Amino acid sequence: MIDTIYRCEICGDETDRPVRWIVIQCSSTQLTVLKWTAEASNAPGARHYCGEAHAQVYISRWFESFCS
Repeated sequence: MIDTIYRCEICGDETDRPVRWIVIQCSSTQLTVLKWTAEASNAPGARHYCGEAHAQVYISRWFESFCS
């Protein structure tokens, strides 16, 4: 069986063994940050981040896009 390859939305790093990765699910009015699980990471629209710093970059951009 071939493992799924996940790619960080910020830096482009790829892995089939995400350790300390974060999943973000969002819409125009709601943003949810989740610990990495197979269910969360494979959900439609899930965004993948290789760590807290890159998840924070996305969160900041998401807030900025609605505040400007």
